[in-house]
Amino acid sequence: MQRDIIHIDEDKCNGCGLCITGCHEGALALVDGKARLIAETYCDGLGACLPACPTGAITIVKKEADAFIAPAPGSPADLEEKAKQATEQPAFTGCPGTRSRVIERQDEPAVPSPGDETQSELGQWPVQIKLIPVTAPYLNGAKLLIAADCAAYSRANFHRDFIKGRVTMIGCPKLDAGDYSEKLTEIFKRNDIKSVTVVRMEVPCCGGLDYAVKNALAASGKMIPWQVVTLGTDGSILDE
Repeated sequence: MQRDIIHIDEDKCNGCGLCITGCHEGALALVDGKARLIAETYCDGLGACLPACPTGAITIVKKEADAFIAPAPGSPADLEEKAKQATEQPAFTGCPGTRSRVIERQDEPAVPSPGDETQSELGQWPVQIKLIPVTAPYLNGAKLLIAADCAAYSRANFHRDFIKGRVTMIGCPKLDAGDYSEKLTEIFKRNDIKSVTVVRMEVPCCGGLDYAVKNALAASGKMIPWQVVTLGTDGSILDE
């Protein structure tokens, strides 16, 4: 029968494995470092796995396929498939740089000892705008920091001043292909974002960051407080 089913472009797939978490039917697995549709009958064609893919490797196509059969929780077929995935494929075999996780940190002592390094304030991974899944759990209820990737190099106290207490997303409008509006729109729509702080450099190309945020906020239909902070190339705050 002809029906909707997902298609995975292996050239675009980076093996991060995030789509497997997004698939509630257990139709996907990592095979040789690539996501594969291993059970067509378990794919409902609704595309719940699409938002989890950071590279856009998954699309929905109409093709000849067996009818969808929802696996019953705890059924022999379901248990057999899950056991097969657990024994044959590791939970994550993709690039470590794309594996999404929360970073737990202990509070710094009020009076640091001589020679102690200042602690990083980064609370999640990845940080690149294009790699962060739009449904990452740490986005819900987050205060977002959307920053130019040069900003942390120009300002010595960038972690303390901007990263602390926020979910960090970085990018470069000049070097990244396309703009970030579509990705940010989905993040704003799908999550309860509390606020957005944009930190850009004074150079003109950095204007792409606040442009993308402004467009995404309008497209999302949400009223989210946001501000733009501009840094000079010497790290000074020019306006906020």
